[in-house]
Amino acid sequence: MENTIKEKNYILELKNVSVSYSPEKKAVLDVNASIEANTVTAIMGPSGCGKSTLLRAINRMHELYPEIKTEGEILLKNENIFDMNPMTVRRLAGMVFQRPNPFPTMSIFDNVLAGYKLNNIKLSKTEKEEIVENSLKSVALWDEVKDSMTKKGTFLSGGQQQRLCIARALALKPELLLMDEPTSALDPISTNRIEELIFELKEQYTIVIVTHNMSQAARISDNSMFMYLGELVEFGPTKQMFTKPKDKRTEDYLTGVFS
Repeated sequence: MENTIKEKNYILELKNVSVSYSPEKKAVLDVNASIEANTVTAIMGPSGCGKSTLLRAINRMHELYPEIKTEGEILLKNENIFDMNPMTVRRLAGMVFQRPNPFPTMSIFDNVLAGYKLNNIKLSKTEKEEIVENSLKSVALWDEVKDSMTKKGTFLSGGQQQRLCIARALALKPELLLMDEPTSALDPISTNRIEELIFELKEQYTIVIVTHNMSQAARISDNSMFMYLGELVEFGPTKQMFTKPKDKRTEDYLTGVFS
């Protein structure tokens, strides 16, 4: 009988990933997880549980700080990121931070292209214009800013600035989009627009999002990771985790016993 089970397409695999801030303090402990392409994975857990630390390990941001040590394997499309050029990793795994952070001295146009400048990638005028327009259209910002391209990115509202930062990450055509609480500094209307955007973007990208907002995780993610004290306690389909958590600690967190 022919095997009709479709093999899962794992774009990101974490194997025994640990992160230490000092020899005696591990912020992340032996995390193992496989993430499928074109899905949204939410990383949840109380403050200080290692969510953002794990996210930043995925694009080798910790190497900017010599005292932080990352162990284990992180495979991006079956290639260990620690065998790759760090700039290549950061291009393939774009990062969006908690607070919108457009480069304040750059125009909206130049903000979108900042990754190319930082990586010394030369582009023709036509290529630049095409990348900027496509990136801004992908975050539904083009119509709002197309007549203000020479203005500073900081001229925009908070929600628009965050969409500009997402466009900046997408301009480099990443495989992964890593988002660290991208809506926590935004008002409810801007938050809603970013959530709608995440839903649209997963058709083209794989998204891993850290969120402290459980209802947000329930709304936008396909799968969820629950972390507690640096440990990955539970990982699976979001719907299942919210209705039938396997671990008592997950249940306690989701029902508000601790936060």
